[in-house]
Amino acid sequence: MYTGYITDVEGIAVGHEEDESKGTGVTVVLPPEGNTAGVDVRGGGPGTRECILLHPTYAVDEVHAFVLSGGSAYGLEAASGVMRGLREDRIGFDVGVGVVPIVPSAVLFDLTYKDANAWPDQAMGLKAYEKASRDERRQGSVGAGCGATVAKSMGVFYAKKSGIGSASIEVDGVTFAAIVALNAFGNIVDDERGRFIAEPVVDGRAVSVDEALSKGVVDFQRGKHQNTTLAVVATDATLTKTQLCKLASISHNGYARSIVPVHTELDGDTIFAVATNRKRCEMQLAEYYMPKVVARAVANAVYSV
Repeated sequence: MYTGYITDVEGIAVGHEEDESKGTGVTVVLPPEGNTAGVDVRGGGPGTRECILLHPTYAVDEVHAFVLSGGSAYGLEAASGVMRGLREDRIGFDVGVGVVPIVPSAVLFDLTYKDANAWPDQAMGLKAYEKASRDERRQGSVGAGCGATVAKSMGVFYAKKSGIGSASIEVDGVTFAAIVALNAFGNIVDDERGRFIAEPVVDGRAVSVDEALSKGVVDFQRGKHQNTTLAVVATDATLTKTQLCKLASISHNGYARSIVPVHTELDGDTIFAVATNRKRCEMQLAEYYMPKVVARAVANAVYSV
């Protein structure tokens, strides 16, 4: 039921750029003009940029791009490349002497995957922007998912590869969709099928989080802030900035359905929410379906690698 891609929301474009040899990448989501946006940040170790502008008490309603990036805090640099591309295309907030693009961004930690000295820079961000298309439908080890891994309760040696996952559903003519860069400490559950699909395997046996934590194999002080799952949820419904912040918050329930444990001190889980404001929709409908779509996108991030 929850197949599809975030580009099923009319007007949304996505661009990926990655360096497979170094295990890192960036994903850009471009909403159409006239959008509104919100955000909800959880977990103990977020790395974000421009998120404060999406809170209801601040003046900016419309954004020009979202950037999901690998590279931990270094990867925030990629957003500057996206801003450069938008500026060259004269897209941004009009300040009288030009435009200033509004580009909320968040990063995940992939430095332990292949090359700790590699991360998405301005050039990679610009390439992802230039590749953005409404026809993009790739999942797996692309973009910000290139260096993503999950199920690290037994340590990174036993981690499972994950990546980018996406899903969408249309209900009463309104589309609800999500794209997720899945890079979690926890094990992964297929919410629809009710079974684990990513767990550490030791000596041929899957190890639950309960068992792993009881063995105390992970050095939590050393491993702080080395994960983080990022998402953009989108709809063609008409929603206010306040409603979108609430929708972003409720969309974290999709993480809770599919990541065990979730929102830990080791994760900086972040969800951006955007509405293209083209159709009427009751908020309750969005609140019900969006967590389901997020959970499906999480599962797809594992199935697609």
